[in-house]
Amino acid sequence: MTYTEVDSSMIDLVGYDAAEKILEVRFVNSGKTYQYFDVPKKVYKGLLEAPSKGRYMSDYVIDCYDYVQVKGRRGRW
Repeated sequence: MTYTEVDSSMIDLVGYDAAEKILEVRFVNSGKTYQYFDVPKKVYKGLLEAPSKGRYMSDYVIDCYDYVQVKGRRGRW
């Protein structure tokens, strides 16, 4: 998985595994990391290109894909 730091008040790191279609996101306020499943590459690219990452997450990712919280990832990227 490749990780990218992003400029956002909501999220600080984004990772994507194209083969597995897994989007991984770490949230700034909570420090929690989530993996979202079956996310198309265009959604990942849209997130990286969005002027508001938080708005894009709310509109196109959160509550749109199955997800799990990743354990033990805080501060390890």
